[in-house]
Amino acid sequence: MSKKSLIKLLKIILPLGIGIFLIYYSLSSATPQERATLWENIKLANPWYVLLSLFFGVLSHLSRAYRWKYLLEPMGYQTGLANRFMAVMSAYLANLGIPRSGEFLRGALMTTYEEVPFEKAFGTIISERLADFIMLLSLVAIALISQTDLLLQYFAERNINPLYTLIVLVALVAMIFIGFRLIKRAKSGILLRIKNIAAGLVEGMLSILKMKQKWAFIAHTLFIWVMYVAMFWIIKFTIPEIAAAPFSVILAAFIIGSFSISVTNGGIGVYPIAIGALFVFFGFSKEGGEAFGWIIWGSQTLLVVVLGALSFLLLPLLNRNR
Repeated sequence: MSKKSLIKLLKIILPLGIGIFLIYYSLSSATPQERATLWENIKLANPWYVLLSLFFGVLSHLSRAYRWKYLLEPMGYQTGLANRFMAVMSAYLANLGIPRSGEFLRGALMTTYEEVPFEKAFGTIISERLADFIMLLSLVAIALISQTDLLLQYFAERNINPLYTLIVLVALVAMIFIGFRLIKRAKSGILLRIKNIAAGLVEGMLSILKMKQKWAFIAHTLFIWVMYVAMFWIIKFTIPEIAAAPFSVILAAFIIGSFSISVTNGGIGVYPIAIGALFVFFGFSKEGGEAFGWIIWGSQTLLVVVLGALSFLLLPLLNRNR
């Protein structure tokens, strides 16, 4: 096996292995009574609230697919909602296997089925991510204002610093800018090819500034994140103890989950543990908190698996004449 193949394999196996280990460690370190209570909380979860959470999740995915057209249209591409939605769901499914691979797949699917150049499609996805990151930072600000002392203490005790994400983003933007400047003067060879790809990326990213329906894009962005929070918040009613949690605590748990989900493939293992730890920090039981985490993670992951798998199957069938 080549070194390159080994690195690719490790990128898949290591996060998955960490997630499985964390699941094993969490369950094995719990007492039999704690495990029984955790399982009982999950079994007694009201399925109607879970279904409502799944409904909110589907609405957020549909809105994301619909919003995408506002970035593609300024470049002259008229794409179908069905293809955009299936590309989004396929991307989410791919991220469960290889973290962050979904964005590349999503761009590639639009190239295959809608003839949008990959670099331009990928550029619009970067713009989307920047808009979503601003929304996440806004929620962090709201949570900090409502639970400043407790939340900062929680971050400090667990060595979590959301500012690192911002620093990394700024560094990446700076590196991209410097790279674009270096290849801007390219005249021939591979640098010219890179220059053309970079030009497509920039055009895709700047499409957010050329939208005719900016307010519609903003409205969809707000709706997507309202649905994210709603699908998380509604799950609290599946656990009697957590049902009493104020919205500020639920929002803090949502933010912790958002940061922890990128640690392993789809947050496997890490997500419910991080959610449980935060609820314990706010005075709730570990069993109730982790049951909440498992229910929201399990239901939304199942949704992605089902819709993502169907999308993979239906995309070539619905586009067989292209």
